[in-house]
Amino acid sequence: MIRLFVCLFMFSLNACTFNVDFTKHSSDPVEIVSEPVLNIYQAQKLSQLPIDCSEVEYPNKLNQVIGSGDDLLSPKALHPSFYGCFDWHSAVHGHWSMVSLLKNFPELDNAALLREILSRNITTENISKEVEYFHGKHNKSWERTYGWAWLLKLAEELHTWDDPMARNLESTMQPLTDLIVERYIDFIPKLYYPIRSGEHPNTAFGFSFAYDYAIAVHNDELSRLITNRAKDYYLADEECPINWEPSGFDFLSPCLEEIDIMRRVLSHDEFEQWIDDFLPALKNKNYDLAVGEVSDRTDGKLVHLDGVNFSRAWVFYGLANQYSEFQHLRNIANKHVQYSLPNLVGDSYEGGHWLGSFAIYALNQLNKKRID
Repeated sequence: MIRLFVCLFMFSLNACTFNVDFTKHSSDPVEIVSEPVLNIYQAQKLSQLPIDCSEVEYPNKLNQVIGSGDDLLSPKALHPSFYGCFDWHSAVHGHWSMVSLLKNFPELDNAALLREILSRNITTENISKEVEYFHGKHNKSWERTYGWAWLLKLAEELHTWDDPMARNLESTMQPLTDLIVERYIDFIPKLYYPIRSGEHPNTAFGFSFAYDYAIAVHNDELSRLITNRAKDYYLADEECPINWEPSGFDFLSPCLEEIDIMRRVLSHDEFEQWIDDFLPALKNKNYDLAVGEVSDRTDGKLVHLDGVNFSRAWVFYGLANQYSEFQHLRNIANKHVQYSLPNLVGDSYEGGHWLGSFAIYALNQLNKKRID
């Protein structure tokens, strides 16, 4: 009996110190996957997704706290700018999708319709109502920080679009943009610990989009706050367990979103040292990562895994754009996009109301193809 106890004790001790990595990074070369393309034909198809949802009021998930019967209003009455696409944040990034596609493909067949929708929804009166909602007694943390991040991404896309309409829309939306910036500046110092989930509250994702906006408009206060806080949260992180990902409903990768913000805020030398501790396997030329498999695209939660494929891809593309030693990660990104992209157009509303934005953003990162 004593001998058996000793054996069990030694086995458990060994188990505690033995790390298993289920990601593939053997000496065998990985399969080369063709690169996806965002051309005028693909853009035309993807543009139909925000058209089909941006002004569709129901079904709708309001995610609101009801303070009284006065709060029981229709989605359009509460959010006259962003009432479609099932929920507020999806409506926001649906409008971002329209702006991004118009910016990159002004010759779209439905360009006039896209412009019409944007002009109809983003008006002074409508934005005033959106701001009023955020000032409601129970709405201080509403859409924090996922919806906040996409609102700033929309503002950034308008700011960087050289078009007279963009100047008008940017100016019209500025009161809401300023409010979101204020919410970030107020909230970040109070968040002592980062949120590392694979869904909406993920802090690193919210930081990445907000940081891009801050850099684009030269908001030094916001960019400095995000830089310092990201270092507080993540600089000491080591050995991120990416083999635990994805969880069943993830549309973001906790490990990779952390990389996405740190590549922005760290210098080259700082990032090189940090990534060697955080996820050194990424430097292996034969590193591979299996796609998130979707079992049922009519299930609003399970279809999140198409999102994780696109968000993983945009992180890998962004990393490869910035640092030459990560060029091999483009192939993994290609694999993830090619798995999920063919399922978007004609998909059920569960995925169609939001996944197009994720696909467009991933393909935009692919198209940058630059090394800083």
